[in-house]
Amino acid sequence: MKTVVSFVLITLSALSLACGYGSNYMTGGGSMPAIAKLNPANVTAGGPAFTLIVSGSNFGAQAVVNWNGVAQTSNTTYVTSTQLTVSVPAALVANPGTIQVTVTNPGTNGKGMYGGSTMPQTSLPMMFTID
Repeated sequence: MKTVVSFVLITLSALSLACGYGSNYMTGGGSMPAIAKLNPANVTAGGPAFTLIVSGSNFGAQAVVNWNGVAQTSNTTYVTSTQLTVSVPAALVANPGTIQVTVTNPGTNGKGMYGGSTMPQTSLPMMFTID
């Protein structure tokens, strides 16, 4: 009986590995971006447009800065894997408040027999203050 149980377990393990279970596809893959610092950390309400420097880690070449959950796709510039810049229009800082800034690394199409992909990864928010 032990021989049959052992055979079944080995067979199931081999099939699971052959099907790709346990690969990055199952865990979402990619690297989670993290924000360490915003420069400037705040601006005055009603002020002019400015460039926000977002420093951190694991920023992909196609990473996008999100301003209160809205992707700033055309305003984000990749500098390095640790720095992005985003052009913030004056309209976004017209009124006082606290803004959540996040960074999203987009998902990628996978390769291999079954395709696969990585899911988009978004950092934890860092607060930006409009005084």
